[in-house]
Amino acid sequence: MTTTRREFIVAGLGSAVGLCAALATSRDARADDKLSESDPAAQAVGYVSVAAKVDKARFPAYQAGQTCNNCSLFQGNPTDAWGGCTLFGTKQVAGGGWCSSYTNM
Repeated sequence: MTTTRREFIVAGLGSAVGLCAALATSRDARADDKLSESDPAAQAVGYVSVAAKVDKARFPAYQAGQTCNNCSLFQGNPTDAWGGCTLFGTKQVAGGGWCSSYTNM
């Protein structure tokens, strides 16, 4: 059986649409992967999801107003409740959180 050029193109477009849908689904799944305070990587830098809960005795460099969403490592908009962080790969951090790697440069 010989495939026509039209059949080949239609089949290719169908595959491309399926691939795009799969990629969008996997991206959405990663967006829901929120960092837990009990995660070993989070504990290593003292991450808390609410900056007001920072242990000020353990982290004396913490200053009021420092949050993930105004840190230069935050990969989201300053108004986002959750966003990416260069420290934690695909895991999302709370915009109102904090860790000892905070920097605003």
